[in-house]
Amino acid sequence: MSANQETIFRYLSLLQLIPRYPGSRDTRSLMQALSGQGFQVSMRMLQRDLDKLSGMFPLICDDAQKPYKWSFDRDFKSNLPALDTPKALTLVLAEQYLKQLLPHAALQQLQHEFESARRHLEALEGNRLANWSEKVMAVPEGNVLLPAECDEHVWQAVTDALISGRALEVRYLSRSKSEMHDLTLHPQGIVVRYRVTYLLAMAEDYVDVRQFALHRIQSACVSEQPGRVCPDFRLRDYVHRGAFGYPMSPDPVVLCARVRPAVAWLLRETPLSDSQVLSSEPDAEGWYQLEARVPDDRQTQWWLQSMGAEIDVLEPRTWRDAIHRQARQILGQETGQAK
Repeated sequence: MSANQETIFRYLSLLQLIPRYPGSRDTRSLMQALSGQGFQVSMRMLQRDLDKLSGMFPLICDDAQKPYKWSFDRDFKSNLPALDTPKALTLVLAEQYLKQLLPHAALQQLQHEFESARRHLEALEGNRLANWSEKVMAVPEGNVLLPAECDEHVWQAVTDALISGRALEVRYLSRSKSEMHDLTLHPQGIVVRYRVTYLLAMAEDYVDVRQFALHRIQSACVSEQPGRVCPDFRLRDYVHRGAFGYPMSPDPVVLCARVRPAVAWLLRETPLSDSQVLSSEPDAEGWYQLEARVPDDRQTQWWLQSMGAEIDVLEPRTWRDAIHRQARQILGQETGQAK
């Protein structure tokens, strides 16, 4: 490879490493990333490359302190590689779906891609996809709450700390005490649960991993100190143990129930678990027999209750009793209003 070719490839690789504002990457991190891709660069050479590229591209340099941080202008438009129509439609659907789940600050990271998809579809010639916006829609399951919003700078700081392995200084609003607390957090992972995004982290000198809702973080900045790592923590295991499902016990239970045809159809297409067994034909009363190993948590019980009279829980007996008790309380409220 000639020197000119290597320089061009180095420029392209460097441009790909720089995020859009408010994201940023410092020169030390950029040099390490280029070295990881096989480029031999010094800090002087990297700074020279950045100065040259900033004359051709809308690059922003934050020189408030060293190492300097670099970003693309927030509104920079790039169409490399070009979109095709199937990908554009997929992005439009993804945006509609993710709006129901993620905070605005997270979606902003993909705003350029979403806008490019819309421009691509609007620029199609003829009637090949006329009125495209009326032909694609992501529909949520049932009525949903809006996503809890978090500050854009908080999102940036949280993700930077998580990826870089550094601690995070935050001001956090405690839900239980309704008080502000200044904390040093050591990020271990991020989980989106329904419409709320959580940072999983160890706080201060504690060793247990706790959940911190991002929308309750009032301010955040990445610390210079390295974050502590919980040696036994595995995000997948943490979630599968029911940490976000209000677990009642760590062990699964066997659910036995009778379900109406509409629910049976739903569960054939989207089973409750891999162990689910559903009778192929209804009994004389029109019920299908259901058996499945499911988590012993509130979330599963809430789903069963949402099915109303379409499902009759037989086992566990404690679940059956709880559902019937809830139904009696609802009927009691109706009776009280009538009086």
